[in-house]
Amino acid sequence: MNKFVELGLSDLLAKKAHIQGWREPTPIQQKALPAILQGRDLLAIAQTGSGKTGAFLLPILDAIGKKPALQNPAVLILAPTRELALQLYQNVEIFAPSLSLSGALLIGGVSILRQKEKLMERPEVVVATPGRLLDHVRQKSIGFSGIRYLVLDEADRMLDMGFLPDIKKILSLCPTNRQSLLFSATLSDEIHLLAQKLLSKPVLVEINANRDVASIRQVVYRVPESEKPRFLRDLIVDNALEQVLVFTRQKRTAAFLADSLKKDGFTVDALHGDKTQAARLKIFQSFKDRHLRVLVATDLASRGLDIKELPVVVNYDLPLDPHDYIHRIGRTGRAGAEGLAYSFASDKDSYRLSAIEKLLKKKLEVVTPEVFEDFFETIDEKKKLKEHSAQPFKDKKTTLKSRRAPIKRFDKAHDKAKEKRDRKPSGGKDSFDYILPEFE
Repeated sequence: MNKFVELGLSDLLAKKAHIQGWREPTPIQQKALPAILQGRDLLAIAQTGSGKTGAFLLPILDAIGKKPALQNPAVLILAPTRELALQLYQNVEIFAPSLSLSGALLIGGVSILRQKEKLMERPEVVVATPGRLLDHVRQKSIGFSGIRYLVLDEADRMLDMGFLPDIKKILSLCPTNRQSLLFSATLSDEIHLLAQKLLSKPVLVEINANRDVASIRQVVYRVPESEKPRFLRDLIVDNALEQVLVFTRQKRTAAFLADSLKKDGFTVDALHGDKTQAARLKIFQSFKDRHLRVLVATDLASRGLDIKELPVVVNYDLPLDPHDYIHRIGRTGRAGAEGLAYSFASDKDSYRLSAIEKLLKKKLEVVTPEVFEDFFETIDEKKKLKEHSAQPFKDKKTTLKSRRAPIKRFDKAHDKAKEKRDRKPSGGKDSFDYILPEFE
């Protein structure tokens, strides 16, 4: 028997999944599918590339396919970026017609008039980014009274991008008698709070959270800032890398690097926020089709890029936020496959590297290429001298502090009275009981 059918999925969708090459359910699909089919709310913490789109899309389509009398749209799927929304919609286009269902894609950068025309066809499923969705709300081209299924994909990224006010507005417009699903790569306090607002007694599923990057070999090269372009070129050539995704922090760096590599004979392009939506989609598709050997991208593309079997990711610049490092390298080593992530660290990146290692809870493999050994030995010696010269001042400060007269303590009775005043009544719950929704 088809293993998707064993999880409760209909024969039609199970066969379609098999045709798409989905031979067996991934771990996230095995745990999420039955819960969603049972009508449960869900908080899923899953690594990018774990099959989470199928985990929520297939059971939702199956459910609404059996309820033809629903008011449309019945399903709302929110994504943080246009690229991710487009990929989700492409899956809707693959699976929905099997059940005579349809969808609409609402993202910025494309004609809003065409989107309105699509909405007039009363599609069952709407995939949208928060900003463009609210544009349609303001123009009264969409209503939420029929929403029965609400999905927030890459929720942590939405919060990072400042979409919380938009999400709250959208939630206020949706009916309360709905099934809600929240998918995130990380489980932070912010996600806990959002889950409390969005979900009702959810099932908690955690599969290969993004901090678990055991399948990805990570190597950090110490490279002077001025030598990064040449070292990247040599790294690609010497290792015969055929498809490389390179991340930079700034748009101008991405553009400069793409031009530099193009002069060296590489097929390369840059993907960043100054490109139009149409241009970004065209560039991304060219990379997926292997017409480009190198794609240089800012963190705009660190989420939502779905490239099967991407062998190598390069962090040309270490990100400011260590969580972005996780999202970047998550482009390789997908769904349990082995991946490779190279990172360049200049002499000014030591604190960024430490933050990443702290998040990963492990030391990374750091290599100083022979050609740069003298440079970094000099830098390291200067740091040691600076630290050593600062030491006497610390000792002196400590000595002076120890000579100070001890501070007189307040009367104990005064301490107890103040403690009694400051003490707040307890409801008998730990603080996390107010943050976490009730899981079963």
